[in-house]
Amino acid sequence: MYAIVDIETTGGHASAGSITEIAIFIHDGMQIVQQYETLVNPGMPIPRYIQALTGITNEMVADAPPFEEVAQQVFTLLQGQIFIAHNVNFDYSFLKFQLEAAGYKLQSRKLCTVRLSRKVFPGFPSYSLGNLCRQLNINIQQRHRATGDALATVQLFERILAADKDGAIAAALNVRSKEQWLPLHLPQEQVVDLPMSPGVYYFHNEKGKVVYVGKARNIKKRVTSHFTGNSSGRRKQEFIRNIHGISFEKTGTELMAFILESVEIRRLWPVYNNAQKRIESRFGFYVFEDQGGYLRLAIEKRRKYSTPVYTFNLLTEGHQRMRELVREFKLCPKLCFLQTDNDTCVGVTEKSCKGACDKKEKPAKYNQRVMEAIEHLKSEQPSFVIVDSGREATERSCILMEKGKFYGMGYVPRDVAVTDNNMLKDWLTQYPENEFILNLLRQHAGARSAVGG
Repeated sequence: MYAIVDIETTGGHASAGSITEIAIFIHDGMQIVQQYETLVNPGMPIPRYIQALTGITNEMVADAPPFEEVAQQVFTLLQGQIFIAHNVNFDYSFLKFQLEAAGYKLQSRKLCTVRLSRKVFPGFPSYSLGNLCRQLNINIQQRHRATGDALATVQLFERILAADKDGAIAAALNVRSKEQWLPLHLPQEQVVDLPMSPGVYYFHNEKGKVVYVGKARNIKKRVTSHFTGNSSGRRKQEFIRNIHGISFEKTGTELMAFILESVEIRRLWPVYNNAQKRIESRFGFYVFEDQGGYLRLAIEKRRKYSTPVYTFNLLTEGHQRMRELVREFKLCPKLCFLQTDNDTCVGVTEKSCKGACDKKEKPAKYNQRVMEAIEHLKSEQPSFVIVDSGREATERSCILMEKGKFYGMGYVPRDVAVTDNNMLKDWLTQYPENEFILNLLRQHAGARSAVGG
C-alpha cells in the first residue's frame, strides 16, 4: 500500500517551520482506498509570502487543530505504508519531525515522484509538479494546496506505475565500552553498537529529548570519552546523570559531521550545548509567486533554515539594494514591497514600472526581469562541489555550494555518473546554512581541490 502525501508549511525546513495543511491518500496500486485532509494550526504566524503562495491565512488556521491533536491519526495512516511525495524528503522530514515531537517514531520506505519521473519519463525540460502535470495533461485543482497537489501526485504516480517497464519503482525500494564508565541509565548495548566512523551523536534524557549533540571522527571513541573523565563538577555530573539514550547519524567525512552538528545544534537547541547557539539577525531577499502569477521580491528577517536569494545585515542596506534592482531591471516598487500604500505606483509615475501592479504587464514578461535581477545578485557568488569518501565504499559524499549558498550534502553511488548540479541535487539533502558552515566550507575549498559547479 502507498501513502501519497502533500503538506503545506510555514517555511522550508522541518525544525524551524510548522505544518499548516496535510493531505494523505492511501492507494492500493489501483485506486485510492482512503483519504485524509485537514488544516493544521501551526502555532506560529504564517509569513506573508507563504500566505500569498498558498492562499492559507492565519485566520483560516486559527480554529484548526494543532498537529499534536492529529498526530495519532496521521501516524496510523502512514506507518507501514510506502511514503510517496513529490520531493519526498521535504514532506517526510516535516512529518517525521512533527510526529517525533508528538511521541511517534515514523519509519517508512520512501518513493520520490521527482526521481521516478526522471527515470520513467526522461527528457522533460522540468520535473516540477506543475510542469510535469502540464506535460502529462494532468489537471491540478487548487495548486499549492495540500489536497490539490496530493491528488495531482496520485495521478502522476498512477502514470508512473503504468509506464514503469524497467522496474524503476522496485529498484528504488531495494534498500539494504566498559560498562562501569557508562551513565547509570544508559544501556550498555547502545554504546557497543556505536560505529567507529565519522558522524554526529545525540544524547537523550529520560523523556527522549536531545540534551547534547556532538561530532566525531570516530563516534564510539568520542562518546566513550565523555564518560571516562573524573570531573566531579555539578554540571558534568548532572550531564552524566541525565543521559538515558544515544542515537547517531554516520557521515562520510569529518567535514560533514562538522556541518551536521552545526545544523542540529541550531535545530534542537540542546541544553548542554553552549557553542554555536547564536542566532544570526541578518535579513534576506525572498522570492515567491503570488496568486496572480507574478514573482515577488520581499525583504524579510532571516529565519533559521530559510533560503533567501540574497542576504544582508542592515535593513537600510537591503532597501538600498532593492531600490537599485527596481531601477536597473524596471521592477515594480509595489510588487517588491517598497511601496505599501494604495496610491498610484511611484514606478508608473516615474515610467520605470511597466504596470505589473495593475496587471497591465503580463506575468511572463515581468517575471523574466525578476529572474534577471536574481541572477545578477548571484552572478559573483562561488559555486563548487566537494567530493569525498562516503559512509560505505560503494558511495561518495558530495557537498554543494551554489552561488555562494550552502545547498546541502548527501551521497551518490560510485557507479552513478552525475553530469550537472541539477542531477546531483536529486541525491542531496538540503540543509540550512549559517555563517559557521559557510566559513568552514570556504576554508575547506581553499585548502583542497573542489569540482567547479
